[in-house]
Amino acid sequence: MLSVLAKENKVPFYTVAPTSTIDLKISDGNKIPIEERTPDEVRAPYGHELIPEDFPVRNPAFDITPQRYLAGIVTEFGIIQAPFKDNLSRTLLGQKATKTPA
Repeated sequence: MLSVLAKENKVPFYTVAPTSTIDLKISDGNKIPIEERTPDEVRAPYGHELIPEDFPVRNPAFDITPQRYLAGIVTEFGIIQAPFKDNLSRTLLGQKATKTPA
């Protein structure tokens, strides 16, 4: 939602993600598995009940921002800009190639 609002108002939008969360084998964002956390984190944060037990709640661990809304992805190796497929591959594969064994 925020990325759409930013795009409509010509404000650059960046996401922040460690490269350990990027899987180059996944062809598009619709195929990314999203962890579902316990609804109790939303219903009763820190043990303080806010929402009735019988009220339906979803609690995804994260959401996916379509790349058309991104100005870049901030990683521990710097900001990766479009085209993301090429630049993510170049950055991630380059970092693996330059890491020295422990």
